[in-house]
Parts: sequence; C-alpha cells; structure tokens
Amino acid sequence: MAKGRVGERVGEQVNKTAEALGDYLKEQRLLARLSLRQLADQAGVSNPYLSQIERGLKKPSAEILQQIAKALQISAETLYVRAGILDERDGSNDVVAALIGDTTIGERHKRVLIDIYESFRREQAGQEPPAMSTAANKPATTRATTKTTQSTRRNNV
Repeated sequence: MAKGRVGERVGEQVNKTAEALGDYLKEQRLLARLSLRQLADQAGVSNPYLSQIERGLKKPSAEILQQIAKALQISAETLYVRAGILDERDGSNDVVAALIGDTTIGERHKRVLIDIYESFRREQAGQEPPAMSTAANKPATTRATTKTTQSTRRNNV
C-alpha cells in the first residue's frame, strides 16, 4: 500500500513539473509573439504535440526541448531545468545562458566555450589561481628596478 502512495506522489510531481514547463513555454511563445502553429513549424514538431506539451499533458524529450528553445531563441538549459532533466546550477547559469543565446556563433562553438568555462570553474573551485611570473605581477619597486636596469643596459651598449 505504501508503494502505491509513493508512486502517486512521484506521478503528481511529474505532472506538476510538466504543467509548469507547459506554462513557461506558453509564456515564452506569447512573449515571442508566435502562434502555436508558428512555433510548431519553427521547432519542427507537430501542432497537436506542442499543444499537449503546453497543457502539461506530454513531457518532451531533451531533443524536442532543444528544438523548441532554438525556435524561441532561449536557453535550452533553462528548459532542461524546468523539465527536471537538469538540476539548477549556481550563478554560472548567466554566463552559460549568454553563450547559448548568442546567435553569432554556432552550436559546436557554444558547446566548446561552455566546456572551457566549466573547466575553469572546476579548476578554481579546487585551488587558488596559479601564480604568474610576468613583470605585471611583480611589486612596483621590482618593476621600477627592472626598467632602470634594462634602460642602463641599453645606454651602456
């Protein structure tokens, strides 16, 4: 009997997630001033299927969400989070969303940039930034001494 209740609660949560996603998609579609038919055509999905998604009756795959996101010119990652496919991340979402929303670069380049950005974040989370040995990082007195020495050498040659 307890298993049935747990299953019902999980089902209810899935339904709430699907309804919230549908509401969000409809809101984004209206903000983009697109009809249901226009968005369906641009996303490459059927009009009835998109309608069912918006009403919370169907839970779309990640691929379908990506197609819809592209048509709406919004972040696919945002849709993945709203659909329960991805967990929401910290403030890095802003950077990732900006990269995904940039229409001047292709999808492959976006993925590469996001991967690089995330690797930098992981590296920084585990350690301090590496010390750099450039003149810019030396104390001002050292830089001044270095410039004076270099200047003296040039004059003596």
